[in-house]
Amino acid sequence: MPTSRMFPPMGFVYILECADGTFYTGSTKNLELRVAQHQSGEGAIYTRDRLPVRLVWSEEFARIDEAFGWEKRIQGWSRAKKMLLIEGRGNELAGWSSRTRRR
Repeated sequence: MPTSRMFPPMGFVYILECADGTFYTGSTKNLELRVAQHQSGEGAIYTRDRLPVRLVWSEEFARIDEAFGWEKRIQGWSRAKKMLLIEGRGNELAGWSSRTRRR
Protein backbone atom coordinates (compact mmCIF):
# COMPACT_ATOMS: atom_id res chain seq x y z
CA MET A 1 0.00 0.00 0.00
CA PRO A 2 1.42 3.45 -0.94
CA THR A 3 2.42 5.79 1.85
CA SER A 4 2.69 9.55 1.91
CA ARG A 5 6.47 9.17 2.01
CA MET A 6 6.40 7.41 -1.32
CA PHE A 7 3.96 9.86 -2.88
CA PRO A 8 4.23 13.36 -1.44
CA PRO A 9 1.03 15.37 -1.74
CA MET A 10 0.64 17.65 -4.72
CA GLY A 11 0.70 21.35 -4.12
CA PHE A 12 -0.44 24.63 -5.58
CA VAL A 13 1.05 28.10 -5.76
CA TYR A 14 -1.49 30.88 -6.06
CA ILE A 15 -1.78 34.63 -6.34
CA LEU A 16 -4.71 36.52 -4.84
CA GLU A 17 -5.63 40.06 -5.76
CA CYS A 18 -6.73 41.94 -2.66
CA ALA A 19 -9.40 44.65 -2.51
CA ASP A 20 -6.68 47.32 -2.36
CA GLY A 21 -5.13 46.03 -5.62
CA THR A 22 -2.11 44.38 -4.01
CA PHE A 23 -1.15 40.76 -4.59
CA TYR A 24 -0.70 37.97 -2.05
CA THR A 25 1.23 34.84 -3.02
CA GLY A 26 0.82 31.56 -1.16
CA SER A 27 1.04 27.78 -1.46
CA THR A 28 -1.24 25.00 -0.28
CA LYS A 29 -2.23 21.37 -0.71
CA ASN A 30 -5.93 22.30 -1.09
CA LEU A 31 -6.44 25.37 -3.27
CA GLU A 32 -10.22 25.62 -2.99
CA LEU A 33 -10.17 25.39 0.81
CA ARG A 34 -7.30 27.86 1.17
CA VAL A 35 -8.94 30.51 -1.03
CA ALA A 36 -12.16 30.11 0.99
CA GLN A 37 -10.16 30.57 4.20
CA HIS A 38 -8.64 33.79 2.88
CA GLN A 39 -12.05 35.04 1.72
CA SER A 40 -13.61 34.38 5.14
CA GLY A 41 -10.82 36.22 6.98
CA GLU A 42 -9.21 33.02 8.30
CA GLY A 43 -6.20 33.25 5.97
CA ALA A 44 -3.03 35.24 6.36
CA ILE A 45 -2.96 38.43 8.40
CA TYR A 46 -2.06 40.31 5.20
CA THR A 47 -5.30 39.35 3.45
CA ARG A 48 -7.58 39.79 6.49
CA ASP A 49 -7.34 43.56 6.25
CA ARG A 50 -7.69 43.58 2.46
CA LEU A 51 -10.93 41.68 1.83
CA PRO A 52 -12.41 40.66 -0.44
CA VAL A 53 -9.71 38.73 -2.27
CA ARG A 54 -9.89 37.14 -5.70
CA LEU A 55 -7.88 34.22 -7.06
CA VAL A 56 -6.13 35.54 -10.16
CA TRP A 57 -3.56 32.81 -10.83
CA SER A 58 -2.56 29.32 -9.72
CA GLU A 59 -0.25 26.52 -10.79
CA GLU A 60 -0.28 22.89 -9.71
CA PHE A 61 2.93 21.06 -8.81
CA ALA A 62 3.55 17.36 -8.27
CA ARG A 63 4.89 18.00 -4.76
CA ILE A 64 4.03 20.54 -2.06
CA ASP A 65 7.71 21.32 -1.42
CA GLU A 66 8.09 22.37 -5.06
CA ALA A 67 5.05 24.62 -4.74
CA PHE A 68 6.45 26.15 -1.54
CA GLY A 69 9.78 26.82 -3.25
CA TRP A 70 8.04 28.65 -6.09
CA GLU A 71 5.87 30.57 -3.62
CA LYS A 72 9.00 31.98 -2.00
CA ARG A 73 10.53 32.77 -5.37
CA ILE A 74 7.41 34.55 -6.68
CA GLN A 75 7.05 36.54 -3.45
CA GLY A 76 10.30 38.28 -4.32
CA TRP A 77 9.14 39.28 -7.79
CA SER A 78 8.01 42.72 -8.84
CA ARG A 79 4.36 43.46 -9.54
CA ALA A 80 5.15 43.61 -13.27
CA LYS A 81 6.68 40.13 -13.23
CA LYS A 82 3.69 38.73 -11.33
CA MET A 83 1.41 40.34 -13.92
CA LEU A 84 3.10 38.30 -16.65
CA LEU A 85 2.02 35.12 -14.86
CA ILE A 86 -1.50 36.40 -14.24
CA GLU A 87 -1.86 37.42 -17.89
CA GLY A 88 -0.75 33.97 -19.06
CA ARG A 89 2.59 35.25 -20.34
CA GLY A 90 4.75 33.09 -18.09
CA ASN A 91 6.72 31.95 -21.13
CA GLU A 92 8.25 35.45 -21.15
CA LEU A 93 9.77 34.89 -17.71
CA ALA A 94 13.27 33.48 -17.51
CA GLY A 95 13.22 30.29 -15.45
CA TRP A 96 9.48 29.64 -15.69
CA SER A 97 9.60 26.91 -18.36
CA SER A 98 8.06 23.57 -17.39
CA ARG A 99 11.52 22.01 -17.70
CA THR A 100 12.95 24.43 -15.13
CA ARG A 101 10.00 23.93 -12.76
CA ARG A 102 10.52 20.15 -12.74
CA ARG A 103 14.17 20.13 -11.70
